[in-house]
Amino acid sequence: MTVPAPAWVQEGTALFERTLGKIDDAGLDAPSALPGWRRRHVVAHVASNADALVNLLDWARTGVETPMYASPKQRAADIEAGAALPAGDLRAKLEAAHARFARELAGMPVTAWDAEVRTARGRTVPASEVVWMRTREVWVHAADLDAGTSLRDVPADVLRALAGDAAAAFAAGPEAPRVTITATDTGDQWELGPLDTQESSPAQVRGELAEVTAYLLGRPGAAAGPALPAWL
Repeated sequence: MTVPAPAWVQEGTALFERTLGKIDDAGLDAPSALPGWRRRHVVAHVASNADALVNLLDWARTGVETPMYASPKQRAADIEAGAALPAGDLRAKLEAAHARFARELAGMPVTAWDAEVRTARGRTVPASEVVWMRTREVWVHAADLDAGTSLRDVPADVLRALAGDAAAAFAAGPEAPRVTITATDTGDQWELGPLDTQESSPAQVRGELAEVTAYLLGRPGAAAGPALPAWL
């Protein structure tokens, strides 16, 4: 058994908090990089996601089934309720959620990491995947705050993991176009779309690692390429 290292979570959480610290209370009402969400929605979502992932860690530790959310409707309602809080209360909510997740992560027994839990999308995964699930939330949403942080501030190894995660998700479904994606600064490459196609050759998407990761995640600063389905 390999126990997941929490370093990426800790570093991404610190980046999210630093980015949020640049935003004054009035600035929370400004648009985020996510269509239809203000910055305060991003903060509320990151807080709610921490608590949802605590549910999965509790499930793995105790064996008592504890879903991330009662329903998609409850998830959306929690985000809206959090986003409606006064700025100080919203910041306190996030701080408390970060602390709860950190405590739960630190307290996980080694034997619990292999326990199976279910994500909000219905996938059955080992509890160890929760660490990655939180990693991608804090790093990507730090950029989504649209407050001076971008995917270029994300370490290359995290970008590579994010790109691989998205590429694997698209490869599992038939809806993605056939594309070869190349990171020109690192040489990393990913293939999207069905392999048993009659097309003569895939479209080529090229750019620096941050740019092709943005393309795969549907974020600003993306390399140009065919439209992709939503990542998450």
